[in-house]
Amino acid sequence: MTAPQTPTRRLERRLGDGMRRLLPHWAAELVMFILKQGWAALFGGMILIGILVSARIWQDDWVLARYDALVLYAVGLQALFLWLRLESWREVKVVFLFHLTGTAMEIFKIQAGSWAYPEPGLLKLAGVPLFSGFMYASVGSYMARVIRIFDMRFAPFPPFWASLFLATLIYVNFFAHHFLPDIRLSLFAATVLLYGRTRVWFRGGQGYYWMPLPLAAALSSGFLWLAENIGTHTRTWVYAGQQPWEWVSLGKMGSWYLLLYVSFTTVLVVFRDATQPSPFRPARASAAVPAPEGSARTG
Repeated sequence: MTAPQTPTRRLERRLGDGMRRLLPHWAAELVMFILKQGWAALFGGMILIGILVSARIWQDDWVLARYDALVLYAVGLQALFLWLRLESWREVKVVFLFHLTGTAMEIFKIQAGSWAYPEPGLLKLAGVPLFSGFMYASVGSYMARVIRIFDMRFAPFPPFWASLFLATLIYVNFFAHHFLPDIRLSLFAATVLLYGRTRVWFRGGQGYYWMPLPLAAALSSGFLWLAENIGTHTRTWVYAGQQPWEWVSLGKMGSWYLLLYVSFTTVLVVFRDATQPSPFRPARASAAVPAPEGSARTG
C-alpha cells in the first residue's frame, strides 16, 4: 500500500530526510511522528481554528450568521484540500460517508435534547447547522490521511463482517439508549475482545512501530474530548444543563471511544487494503510509541 509520489508525498519525504540529517535517530523519529500527526489532522485543526476565530470576532448584527459562515468556510476548505491534492477522491468518499452518519446522529440527538446549537442560521437541516457534518468528516479525514501518511497496517484483523456488526451495534446504541437499556459497558468489552490482538502498525522513518488498537482508540478519544471543550466553551454547541464555564463530562470520552470504532469501520469500507487477517511482520519494527491524535463530537 505504498502511496504514489504526489507533490504532497514528496514534500513529506523531504521533510523527513531533513529531520534525519539534523537530529539523532530517536529525536528525528519523535519529531516526525508529531509533525505527521499534525499533518494528518490538518482538516480538523482548520475547522477548530474557524470555530475559535469566528466565535471571537462575530457580531450579532452581521448579515451572515456565524453558522452559515462556518458552512461556507468548511466547503471552501474541502475544495482547497482537493485542489492542492492534500486529499484524494478516495479520501473524499470517506468524508462523504461521515457526513451521512454524522448528520443523521445530529438530527436525532438535537430532537432528543442531548445538545443544541443556540445561534441562528439559514443553512440548517432539522435544526442542525450543516457545518456539523464537517466536524464528523474531520475525523474521517484524519483517519484516511493518517493511514496514508504512516502507511498503516491493522493486523491481525478480525473478519470485516464482525467489525461491521460491532460498529452497527455501537451506532444503533447511540439512538436506542434513549428508549432501551444502555449496553455501552458490553460494547466496551466487545471492542477489547474483538480487537485485543489487533496491532496498529505504522511506519516511522527507518522502520515500523506498533500499538494495540484499543489503546490507540482510547488515547485518540482524549484528544476528541479536548476538541469538544473548544466547541462548548465557544458556545458553538451546548450540552443540556451545561454552564458556559463547565468542562464537558469525562463520560464523553467513553462515547468517543465507541464512536471511533464506527468511524474506523467506515474508513475501512474504502481502505480495506490496510487490513490483513494474519500477523504483520515488517522488515524492521520496534516497540510502541505515542498514539495518534485526533475533531468533532458525540453523546
